[in-house]
Amino acid sequence: MPLFSDYSVVEIMLNPDGKILVERHGRGIEEVGSLTPHQARNIVNLAAASLETTVNADRPIVEGALPAEFDRARFEGLVPPLVTEPTFAIRLRPRTVHTLDDYVEREIMTADLADQIRQAVKNRKNILVSGGTGSGKTTLLNAILAEIAGITGLDQRIVMIEDTSELKCDARNVVPLLTSSAAKIDMTVLLKATLRLRPDRIIVGEVRDGAALALLKAWNTGHPGGAATLHANNPRAALLRLDQLCQEAGVPPQRDLIKEAVDIVVQIARDATARSGRRITDLLRVKCD
Repeated sequence: MPLFSDYSVVEIMLNPDGKILVERHGRGIEEVGSLTPHQARNIVNLAAASLETTVNADRPIVEGALPAEFDRARFEGLVPPLVTEPTFAIRLRPRTVHTLDDYVEREIMTADLADQIRQAVKNRKNILVSGGTGSGKTTLLNAILAEIAGITGLDQRIVMIEDTSELKCDARNVVPLLTSSAAKIDMTVLLKATLRLRPDRIIVGEVRDGAALALLKAWNTGHPGGAATLHANNPRAALLRLDQLCQEAGVPPQRDLIKEAVDIVVQIARDATARSGRRITDLLRVKCD
């Protein structure tokens, strides 16, 4: 599929009406073609087969990372009765890492904000990247990882935990970990295992459910300089959401732990008026030195 070889493509989407929509870096969403319901169903069936599962009316959702020939892109597909016709979204892994300098050049953030993030990385502050769906959280986290890679050597071991492989880090001492639904290994289990891997910096692709509590405890027990992403509409909402996720682990509110563990929240959002369609809208310092 030509779209998979286009490095500007971020996401490929199919709507129930057959429209194929593509989101590209800096260009927003465009309609690029159409599929018949039969063609759409074939694609969903092929994705299910590659993931060694089935999709039908009784199991109408298929999700997971596609095979290597599709660069492990993340696939989410639905079929009737959940939708009128087959629908899917394919999230491509970033092929190019954009640096903080790139963000400044593309006017996504100011030079001052970039310097603040660099200083936070250098001082081993824990950074939470917050934003809505498709706002560019993972891409920004990769830019932060590029900064980490630029200042660390073999003496700092970086452990990255994800559900789907999307993070890229060229540091000299990196351990990427993936959750496994088949083996029933979730993020909480991996975070506990991470503490026995001698980590110096702990990175989480996306914080969700009660794993938030395990991450905060890890950050707060001698492993500073980490980073993670979270779905939220503003920095304060991100901290509230983090607290809510902790409570999913069956504990009372964890505001004090959050204040101790999280140093900075960087908010990224879609912005139709921005040159690249996105903008860093806020940087909140949770605690001061």
